[in-house]
Amino acid sequence: MDEAIETQLRATLNMIPAYTWYAVPSGALTFVNERCANYLGLAEDHPLRFGADTGAAWDSHLPLLHPDDREETRRVWSECLRTGSPGEVSFRVRNAEGNYRWFLSRTEPLRGNNGTVLYWIGINLDIDERKQAEFYLEEGQRLAHLGSWMFTPAGFQHWSPELFAIHGLNPGGPPPSTPDYIALVHPDDREFVTQQIQSMLTELRGFDFTKRIVRPDGSIRHVRCVGTPAANGGTVQGFVGTGIDVTEHEELTKALRKSEMELRQTLDFAPQLIGVFGPRFEPLYANRTSLEYLGVTLDEWLERGVDMPPADVEAVNAEVRRSLATGSPFEVEKRLRGSDGTYRWFLARYNPVRDDDGNVVRWYLACTDIEDRKRAEERLQQENVALREEIDNASMFEEIVGVSTALTSVLSRVSKVAASNSTVLITGETGTGKELVARAIHRRSPRASKPFVAVNCAAIPRDLVASELFGHEKGSFTGALQRRIGRFELADGGTIFLDEVGELPSDMQAALLRVLQEREFERVGGREQIRVDVRIIAATNRDLAAAAAEGVFREDLFYRLNVFPVQVPALRERSEDIPILVEYFIGRYARKAGKSFKRVSRRTLDRLTSYPWPGNVRELQNVIERSVIVSDSDEFTVDESWLSATHRADRRLGLSAALAAHEKEIVEDALRASGGRVFGPSGAAARLGIPRSTLESKIRALKINKSRFRTKQSKH
Repeated sequence: MDEAIETQLRATLNMIPAYTWYAVPSGALTFVNERCANYLGLAEDHPLRFGADTGAAWDSHLPLLHPDDREETRRVWSECLRTGSPGEVSFRVRNAEGNYRWFLSRTEPLRGNNGTVLYWIGINLDIDERKQAEFYLEEGQRLAHLGSWMFTPAGFQHWSPELFAIHGLNPGGPPPSTPDYIALVHPDDREFVTQQIQSMLTELRGFDFTKRIVRPDGSIRHVRCVGTPAANGGTVQGFVGTGIDVTEHEELTKALRKSEMELRQTLDFAPQLIGVFGPRFEPLYANRTSLEYLGVTLDEWLERGVDMPPADVEAVNAEVRRSLATGSPFEVEKRLRGSDGTYRWFLARYNPVRDDDGNVVRWYLACTDIEDRKRAEERLQQENVALREEIDNASMFEEIVGVSTALTSVLSRVSKVAASNSTVLITGETGTGKELVARAIHRRSPRASKPFVAVNCAAIPRDLVASELFGHEKGSFTGALQRRIGRFELADGGTIFLDEVGELPSDMQAALLRVLQEREFERVGGREQIRVDVRIIAATNRDLAAAAAEGVFREDLFYRLNVFPVQVPALRERSEDIPILVEYFIGRYARKAGKSFKRVSRRTLDRLTSYPWPGNVRELQNVIERSVIVSDSDEFTVDESWLSATHRADRRLGLSAALAAHEKEIVEDALRASGGRVFGPSGAAARLGIPRSTLESKIRALKINKSRFRTKQSKH
């Protein structure tokens, strides 16, 4: 069809005061006029409003019809398409509110000059009232035998036996007079019935009403009276009709109303804000709790709705649009302004109610006040921020204080490796601050916002190492009363610091190697493979290279850990940092103690600088803290006896030192003779006649480097 003609056709159909439409020759619906589109609740930009061929099959719109009418409509429409002939069918169509109305649909083919069907033009006439009248007429005819009557201005001329039975009267007598009939009516309904009879006689129109009658035995029945004028020669002679006992129906209706009232009362007493909406979220009812919170009446709520911040309105509307398409329930957190003008947070849950055909007929909304939970979440977030700021201010990284060449060299390496994901092995004596270096690497890495989990491998009992690192399932061993998340899972996305990694037992070394290689593990007693994204930083004060050479530490694990080695210098190797550390620790502990020191005793500073600090920075830190506690003046001093006591103890232990030196010589001779091998038939332990574990302990205590005794043959 020409575009101009089609445009004119649409304009014409829009002017017709009926529900009109047209379809393409295949039968696919292409256009509906404005009246029809508004009835169906189509969006303003819907293609059917503009004559756009959606490509949908002709029967794709059948779901709009009542299920009982679809088969007949399909039959008639198929016959029209097959023969090219006009057609007519009655059906019920669902409107935007989900209600059905009856229509008589007439369809005509629009043909071209050559007789070809160009379009199907349809007009739907609203016959809902006619259908209702037909229903009542059919119902009256069907039930006429239950109670038919005839009435003239002189009174009742006919009562069927069934009508006598309905009113509890003897059917052998004549129909009751008008006063006798009025006397049977319930006193509360008599005035109304009298008015109906007078209107019937004066206005000569049909009627349909229900009243209560009181039988002679005192029982009350509800009787529905339906009447229509009876004419003879065009003149109304009287009325005929039926009387139907509808007591059961009225009782059901009363029970339903009572149920609805009880439901409303229940909703009103509910502590939640509850709303009821139509199938397209049109507001229908809000409970008393809602209205009291909002400070509005029900009519005001129906007209204006609620006040929400724009961001919450957008979030709710997005969920509503999705649920209108899917019919699925949803929940969303939103803020509602109360009668006092303040907003509170609510968890809003929307649930649909469907009819027997699966169509959504109602949406129920329940809003639970979560203001306290939201405030608690905000406080927790603020506390976390404050805690993070506190950690930042007392950062372990900032405790790596000093300007010595030995320290700045380490910090330079820390800065370089921090940005990568490489595994780092930190070595150094006890107390040098290996964990501080690990934290510094984490804090300067892209993982800084993720967890930093520290594990002291030497402090975990041997039989609990696997559970500590990888977690366990409930019941996996005695005492495993519930599932436990291991340290690796806790560190997912961040960094795990394995301090004293050299103390891990051999089976855990193998498990750790797998995590390094595969990035996955299993919980103790579990079967699920758990993948993690964790950076590993390990630390030890042992010589892992020597341990690997001796076979007491896995060589492949050592190489995996030693990707980027960092050696932390002992405090005696950077003595120029001692004055700076002293000032730093004095300031830190003086603030905690509420004290102030104007200067540090020169003698004290010289003594601290010259002391060898076998306990490294940790020992210096403890000495400063103890001195701050006991100092009473504004000059900071350290009791030199705390330091000289160590020297006196060394002098008293002179004999022990000599014995230790002799023992060291014996052990080194045995290692030299065995090529550095500790165990085995030709190992040093066998030569000395002592257990391997005892010899290992002595080697560590005497600080013997076993690797320097290994020969080429013993390395194979």
